[in-house]
Amino acid sequence: MTDSDVLRYSAFAATPDGGNPAGVVLDAAGLTNERMQQIAAEIGYSETAFIVARAADAPTPRYRVRYWSPAAEVPFCGHATVATAVALAERDGVGDVVFDTDAGPITLRSRIADGDVVVSFTSVAPEVRALDDDVLERLLALLGIARADLDPRFPPKESFAGNWHPVVTIADRELFDQFRFAPPKMAALMREHGWLGTVTVLHAIGPTDFDARNLFPVGRITEDPATGSAAASVGAYLRDLGYPERSIRIHQGAHVRRPSLLAVTIPDVGGIEVTGGATRLQN
Repeated sequence: MTDSDVLRYSAFAATPDGGNPAGVVLDAAGLTNERMQQIAAEIGYSETAFIVARAADAPTPRYRVRYWSPAAEVPFCGHATVATAVALAERDGVGDVVFDTDAGPITLRSRIADGDVVVSFTSVAPEVRALDDDVLERLLALLGIARADLDPRFPPKESFAGNWHPVVTIADRELFDQFRFAPPKMAALMREHGWLGTVTVLHAIGPTDFDARNLFPVGRITEDPATGSAAASVGAYLRDLGYPERSIRIHQGAHVRRPSLLAVTIPDVGGIEVTGGATRLQN
């Protein structure tokens, strides 16, 4: 495999210099686990997606997709999913596809909007569960915040829509902007509790708009610019709370100077829909 076989895209960009970069390998059928891990580490993005097979007789194009961070394989990655779907649409044309991932099947629809490819994916069936008090205390201590700093409208929970994410919401804008954490200690807590995605920290800026910071030291990335699996998990979390809004926008990446925007649609039941685009980067 040559460097030209690895495509590079920036997904969910809100500005020309925003979004979350992802690697995409459209033909990875002959690659070993060790080689995929090596490629992901060499690229250095938070995740790289590898298409390792295509179903022969599926009525809708169906692909087996695997995702690797620089440190390990992850079950699902939203921004790399969008990047891969855009790459396929640019090669084969827009339409419906299915990705079989370690988290389960992901349905996607690509279309052209204002001359660009836009992709919507529907997550696997989500789950939401209580966040253990002792675990919450350890997490808040690592963030340098207290329970009193949390927004009482949004109690902390764990939410799954492809990866498990703890979700906490800070009430004060300044504290949300300024909190710091030690990546090695946070990564250790994440590994201990099977948080293979991100720690999701929110601040509500309006009924349909949330700012998000997604911490990803377990993947050797301090803070992720745009996180599709977390966006889907936030949608599931809000539905579980009985939140009335069914379409929200998640603003992310400003703290790492890569502004991103993720549109989330929350149906009454079933998977959560996340929508965005991806722009090809130069290798």
